[in-house]
This record gives sequence, C-alpha cells and structure tokens, in this order.
Amino acid sequence: MTVHLEVSEGVGTLRLDRPPMNALDIATQDRLKELAEEATRRDDVRAVVIHGGEKVFAAGADIKEMQAMDHAAMVQRARALQDSFTAVARIPKPVVAAVTGYALGGGCELALCADYRIAGENAKLGQPEILLGLIPGAGGTQRLSRLIGPSRAKDLIFTGRQVRADEALTLGLVDRVVPAGEVYTQAHAWAAQLAQGPAIALRAAKESVDAGLETDIETGLAIERNWFAGLFATEDRERGMRSFVEEGPGKAKFL
Repeated sequence: MTVHLEVSEGVGTLRLDRPPMNALDIATQDRLKELAEEATRRDDVRAVVIHGGEKVFAAGADIKEMQAMDHAAMVQRARALQDSFTAVARIPKPVVAAVTGYALGGGCELALCADYRIAGENAKLGQPEILLGLIPGAGGTQRLSRLIGPSRAKDLIFTGRQVRADEALTLGLVDRVVPAGEVYTQAHAWAAQLAQGPAIALRAAKESVDAGLETDIETGLAIERNWFAGLFATEDRERGMRSFVEEGPGKAKFL
C-alpha cells in the first residue's frame, strides 16, 4: 500500500509511502481517500498528521501516468482526484501536515488540506503545474487563494516557482518552521495535545470556520450560533464548565 494509517496516542498518521518521491498516482489518491474516510469514522483517531517521511512530503502527481491520459480520460478522473483531497480536508478533526523536503503540485495541494502546516527548514513548496501547460487540479487554485490571498496565490500559480520554508512562512503558506529532523515530532505533539481536547467542540470549531469561509457573514454567524448552542447538550461542555468553576481554567479532562 502507498498510504498507511498508523494510530498512537489518539493521533492517526496518514503516511505516504511511495518512494522515492511519493508521487501521487491514481492508486495513491484512491488509498488516501479511503484512509481519510477511515480516520473520520474511527473513534480512536482524534487528530491527524499527514506525513511523507523524513526526506520528502510529496513531489506531485505521477507525470508519466498523467501523460498517457487524454482529455476524455481526465474528464472521467478529475472529480475523483479532487474528491481524494477533499476527503482529507473534510476530516472533522484537527489535521496537521508535517512537511519535509518537496511539497510540490499535488503535494502542496495535500498540505493545503490540513488545518495547520509545520515545515522543515529543508522544505520547498510550490504549484509548478503551469510549467506543464496545466493548472492545479486537486484544489490548489481554491485552497491556496483562500489561505494566502489571491494575488500571492496567482504569483505562485502563474510562475510555477518553488518557495523555501522561510518564504512560505512569510506568505502564510506554512505556520511553523523547525529543523527537518523535528518536523514529525512537533506535528505529532501538536496533534496529540488536541487529541486530548473536547472532540465535538473541536469539530464544531473546524466546521464553523471552514463552512463560514464559503459563505456570507450572516450565514456564517448562523452556522456558529447553531454549533455554539448545540454544544450545550454535550457532556464535554458540562465537564469543561464544572472543572472551570471547581478547579479554575484549563484543567478539564475530556474523554
């Protein structure tokens, strides 16, 4: 298998395993979707790390495989390609990308599906599809522009240039830069901390932000309002407030 789901301390690691560059061929895309949906269903997975290994995150799609496809074949495949990445983006739990080495094309688009991105000092990110006479097709034109703004996204997409970790941090493309050898450890620690949090409230927070960004503010406020009120029916809310009153802030233990 080219993608594995490994669970430890409430954290599910979606690990890409297609050496040498973790090229995202069709089989890998389909496996990614399958395991993202499994991580969504599993109660023992409370947060997720996406990792490609110590040397490379994912260097993009399998170009040789794509070269053999004509227009009709890609019309049939394009939705499945997007759906595999959307399955990751819609995991209703905190998701962090642990980015080492190259995260290009589909690799960059996969990192964009996470809620938070920790990059190694050796990381290089970009959307080089234009150099192939293409545009990003796995969500890059949409998620990148929402994350860093349209003009910055257009610069990366129009030129196809790669950015190093320090520039990616300045652009807002990644959220933290650490030594390459610490990327997975820090990503797992971020996820493990949130895995101890109130699962339904974390889901509510994620869905409120993500859904709100896709609509007008009044609709977004309604989404927030409904989730906020709904959380008053949860055991976690009772536990959190009781702990606050009896012990002070930040001491609640959630199941």
